[in-house]
Amino acid sequence: NRSLKINSVTGICMTKLDVLDDLETIKICVAYDLNGVRVTRPPVGSDRFEECQPEYIEVPGWQQTTVECKSYDDLPKAAQDYLKKIEELTGVPVDIISTGPDRTETIIVKHPFE
Repeated sequence: NRSLKINSVTGICMTKLDVLDDLETIKICVAYDLNGVRVTRPPVGSDRFEECQPEYIEVPGWQQTTVECKSYDDLPKAAQDYLKKIEELTGVPVDIISTGPDRTETIIVKHPFE
């Protein structure tokens, strides 16, 4: 989130969504425990980062391939829900989704130059 705000990011590209296809649940880090204090951003200094313990939420996986999906609506419902959760947590829309290693395996939700 810090990088998104500092760099005025208006959309993100979710790459390698297909790597998550076989997972029953997916963990998303939402905060850290830093010496007993809950923080939503890791410390700036890398020397203190090792003191952080991640706090996760879990969302359902989809156990279906996303590789053949050509549009957002083709994605499994749980994959769409995962992407919506990422958007909710970051406050930034997912504009591009890659579902495989080939260029043709990319879903453009919103073109970055339009």
